Amino acid sequence: MKVNEAMTPNPVCCVPSDSAQKVARTLRDGDVGSMPVVDDRQSRKLVGMITDRDLCCSVLAEGLDAKSTTIQKFVSPNPVVSRDSDNLDSCERLMQEHQIRRIPVVDGEGRVIGIVSQADLALKATPETVAKTVAQVSKRKGATPSAAA
Repeated sequence: MKVNEAMTPNPVCCVPSDSAQKVARTLRDGDVGSMPVVDDRQSRKLVGMITDRDLCCSVLAEGLDAKSTTIQKFVSPNPVVSRDSDNLDSCERLMQEHQIRRIPVVDGEGRVIGIVSQADLALKATPETVAKTVAQVSKRKGATPSAAA
């Protein structure tokens, strides 16, 4: 199966000059945990990703004003991406290797045309594959097995 058969097309995106509050509302209203950040809404050229956790652990935790603070310095640049013609298996491997739950899908010009989430995989992939992806993505980074185990 190809990525374009599983992806959510034309996802909502934000721009670096958007306020943290605007982005948080968009995430809430869309019931999503992250979204692509594009250089402008017309070109939709991907520049990074922003997550609800980015906003919470940076803007809120630091006591910054969400209405006036732009997301520019909190964007994760150079995100892992997939192409719409890639096999879904390769997209799943990227999620597992990089421990990420969503991958933006870009065209040949680097423009956002879709996004693949774990939920999309749950609807399209085999239960075994989904279970493996969820397990890999959910591992604690840098965690070591307990000596008592």
